Amino acid sequence: MSNPEIGQMVNVKGVQTNLHDQGSGFPVVLIHGSGPGVTAWANWRLVLPELAKSRRVIAPDMLGFGYTDRPADQQYNLDRWVTHVIDLLDTLGIDQADLVGNSFGGALTLALAIRHPQRFRRLVLMGSVGVPFDMTPGLEAAWGYEPSLAAMRRLLDIFAYDRTLVSDELAQMRYEASIRPGFQESFAAMFPAPRQRWVDAMASPESEIRALPHETLIIHGREDQVIPLQTSLVLSQWIDKAQLHVFGHCGHWTQIEHTQRFTKLVSDFLAEADV
Repeated sequence: MSNPEIGQMVNVKGVQTNLHDQGSGFPVVLIHGSGPGVTAWANWRLVLPELAKSRRVIAPDMLGFGYTDRPADQQYNLDRWVTHVIDLLDTLGIDQADLVGNSFGGALTLALAIRHPQRFRRLVLMGSVGVPFDMTPGLEAAWGYEPSLAAMRRLLDIFAYDRTLVSDELAQMRYEASIRPGFQESFAAMFPAPRQRWVDAMASPESEIRALPHETLIIHGREDQVIPLQTSLVLSQWIDKAQLHVFGHCGHWTQIEHTQRFTKLVSDFLAEADV
């Protein structure tokens, strides 16, 4: 049986990168979050086919995540992840793209737009890291995950507002994903305790965020227990051309808990720039 999480392997300057590349039109890059066992497919499987109706959608497993290569030195930081995305765009021959970043991917989206402003047209930040905040119990649980089915079940309960989304099948699938060879080793190397330092390391300077010229859509779940809503309120104040959409009855999984609304919101926002 083929694994839907594996799209196509692309050699990105020596890094074998697993990515999903669907649709045609102006490209948008989807950057996943940092939960245990995460892949681009796990984050974006419901959104990909919808967005691909009107644009080219590229969803990579980031360096060290999913089925993309893990560096031999197991050293991870914002610089390496930013370089990986830019190298990916260069490899695919893409001069400019829109960016959608989920959580950890939001911090990466901000850093990419700050360092390479001409390479990106519009930004979407969802439950985003990237500004200072105090470590939450939810994020501590995610980054400090030790593999077990019970631990994964507890984690999914934290991530989702709607508990009916957290099925035994989903917990089993995500648990099995987290224990694939190499997965937990690289994950444990990314955010070792004390973990507040990694929240701080993922943040971009306020002055540089305020200088961003990009139209930016900021999305957050009101009941998010992983990344506090306050981070998006701050981003909406710091980014000049920002708009903020808050979903009620929503945890950290906006794109899964409110898939249709999320997809329409993002599609309409990106389409404004297509004209």
